[in-house]
Amino acid sequence: MRKLALSDDILLKVDKPARYIGNEVNSAKKNKHDVDIRFCMCFPDVYEIGMSHLGIQILYDMFNRRSDVYCERVYSPWPDLSEIMKEKQIPLFALETQDPVKEFDFLGITIQYEMCYTNILQILDLSQIPFSATERTWEHPLVIGGGPCTYNPEPIAEFFDLFYIGEGEVVYDQVFDVYKACRKEGLSRRETLIRLAKIPSIYVPSLYEVTYKENGTIATFEPTVEGIPSHIEKSIVMDTSKIGYPEHPVVPFIKATQDRVVLEIQRGCIRGCRFCQAGMLYRPTRPRDVNELKAMAKEMITSTGYDEISLSSLSSSDYKDLKELITFLIDNFEKKGVNISLPSLRIDAFSLDIMSKVQDIRKSSLTFAPEAGSQRMRNVINKGLTEENILDGAGMAFEGGWQKVKLYFMLGLPTETEDDIKGIPELAEKIARRYYEIPKDQRNGKCNITISTSFFVPKPFTPFQWVPMCTKEQFLERAKLVNDTMKEQLNKKSMKYNWHHADVTILEGILARGDRNIAKAIRRAYELGCVFDAWDEYFHVEKWDQAFADTNIDVDFYTIRPRQKDEIFPWDFLDCGVSKAFLYREYERAKQEVVTPNCRMACSGCGAMKYEGGVCLEDKN
Repeated sequence: MRKLALSDDILLKVDKPARYIGNEVNSAKKNKHDVDIRFCMCFPDVYEIGMSHLGIQILYDMFNRRSDVYCERVYSPWPDLSEIMKEKQIPLFALETQDPVKEFDFLGITIQYEMCYTNILQILDLSQIPFSATERTWEHPLVIGGGPCTYNPEPIAEFFDLFYIGEGEVVYDQVFDVYKACRKEGLSRRETLIRLAKIPSIYVPSLYEVTYKENGTIATFEPTVEGIPSHIEKSIVMDTSKIGYPEHPVVPFIKATQDRVVLEIQRGCIRGCRFCQAGMLYRPTRPRDVNELKAMAKEMITSTGYDEISLSSLSSSDYKDLKELITFLIDNFEKKGVNISLPSLRIDAFSLDIMSKVQDIRKSSLTFAPEAGSQRMRNVINKGLTEENILDGAGMAFEGGWQKVKLYFMLGLPTETEDDIKGIPELAEKIARRYYEIPKDQRNGKCNITISTSFFVPKPFTPFQWVPMCTKEQFLERAKLVNDTMKEQLNKKSMKYNWHHADVTILEGILARGDRNIAKAIRRAYELGCVFDAWDEYFHVEKWDQAFADTNIDVDFYTIRPRQKDEIFPWDFLDCGVSKAFLYREYERAKQEVVTPNCRMACSGCGAMKYEGGVCLEDKN
């Protein structure tokens, strides 16, 4: 019988002790003495969030299929337990064996959003692993990072031995094989890292040197060891039929954020929205075979007992076999009480017809993401959505029985004007009017429109990576203008307005666009008590302000400063598949308010065709 790392009296003192006991349905059970590599997979946020992440489930399943690897899991302890562990010097432990993380060969941390950076330090601290990679010995695991934030790993480079750039199914087997060989040969930690750095898509920060110009921008970024690449190209899966999928995913003991079977129907997106980092990073679009998805759905429902299936994709409506797949899911699961969740759908006649079959219209709401209130602004960001599209979709939805609508917009977009901002509540008003055009006896109660605005961050590897951010005051002025304009609308009682925290957005911008100098501020923020920054109740902007002041970081340099065309960005040594020339071309088209057709309509020459697959090579006839 397993011995838990925490005693009963500690578990009874903390919120949701089931977060820490492991032994869930479908969790891996191996003899740790029979494997060559022990890998601890970490999501640096609370258990309920981490257990909802599909990427970890995929890698956990993939790694444990190897007989020589035992992959376990760890998540960020909630502050109540973290405090006890610090006080009692209890080392952070993995769920499966309850063994200390510091005893593993690898600590793999998936980095999904910038606001988890202090949680990474919490994980290292509680694991009793030195923060700086250069201070570690073979008494510590190799700390490897992956996920979308590694497309600018520089602000956290000091804390990682290596990064995996791209999709995890491609070269991890090679990483494990090289590691085993190095350990067998008795190589030093540095010699092992040099050999790992020669594997495609692997970045070892300690083997690269950055120099700066007098103005603070980067002068050079070069490897310091012969034989390792100066540029690192992402790994990418082109044939999705050749990779595995977790048909027996781990089922949490407590309700997770995404408590359902998740079917990944495709990777990538054809749309080319200029603000969207994911749409650029994951090109080209690669669909999964519909028959494989049908088989996976049956197996996963059986193996988990879930009562809901969700389709995962950046744009589900663009999956060419969507109608066939949804029809299959309805025919096979609806009568068994299994709900079908359909995110990322464009609102058209087909989508509404399907949603009416799988949703309780009186309880559910429809989500539109126009992103901008005016057509001019939607052209700037290449949204590819007209006001007519939006109003027609809303009209069809209202006639179909819906009366609840959620609208998502961004504020602070490049070239934004007062008219563009006022266009947000004005568009909501037009949607409300469309509802009240329906005869009263045919309406489903009062119309409810929720307007939500986030503040724009120009992310790496997007056409807007050259533009400055707004200041906190400018963000809040824009939100106030939306709110004041909404109060002037005829149907204001049908509308509700929410907006994001400007302080959080500013910090996200610094961390997303930063260089290696930012690491000292992250470390200082953690020392001041910052952790779980993505959670409103734990975010303390004053502590971050102090951290930046204490480390002499000029915040404006990373946020409101315009970038020059030829500036070397901290992430320019990475190849995400789209060229910098293409991104700048799109930036110029944005300033000209010119729409670029999606990938199925015309090739825009982004560079992703080099991968020889996906939409790039589809027959356009």
